[in-house]
Amino acid sequence: MTLGEKIKEARKAAGLSQEQFAEKMNVSRSAVAKWETDKGLPDIGNLKVMADLLHVSVDYLIDDGNKPQFNEISEPIDLSAFEKAGKCRSKQDAACVSKNTNADAIYALIRSKKLSVKEQIADFVAGPGIIQGADYLRENPAFYLVERGSRQFLVKVTKDFITTSDLAEKVSPSKFVLGSYKFKKAYQLK
Repeated sequence: MTLGEKIKEARKAAGLSQEQFAEKMNVSRSAVAKWETDKGLPDIGNLKVMADLLHVSVDYLIDDGNKPQFNEISEPIDLSAFEKAGKCRSKQDAACVSKNTNADAIYALIRSKKLSVKEQIADFVAGPGIIQGADYLRENPAFYLVERGSRQFLVKVTKDFITTSDLAEKVSPSKFVLGSYKFKKAYQLK
């Protein structure tokens, strides 16, 4: 949810019209309209007043919803050393499985970029899938969600590296969002 969407939702929950909210904030109604449509940003002083007025925290307003990652480990690999076998459909699958032998579950993922409205329009004009394809071709990575006990890890495998990120919050294997990317389960390896 964007800052503007959060402001609008909290304003409505507080039972205030844009005009009433603007009056209490000591700003114009058009300023509130710009904030709610993400065409303008309130300054830090206004954020504090806004949070108090709407009974939400400043953290809530400015949090972009990205789930933080921590404890990222990157190891060099030689992808040619791995072979497809069993449920592994690619050398990347085999690399992920061999590096996570103690996993309870491993899901191969499909990653797609969350496109802004401008990017969606550009993608439609240029040809559907062009932006997604360009993003994918930059690295040609494979992604996996690895579950081990109560912990989850996002694993990225390229031809030269395997990178494991310990996820701070639990996500659903079927689909989830991290940063500016959407992930969905393709198939289960283990």
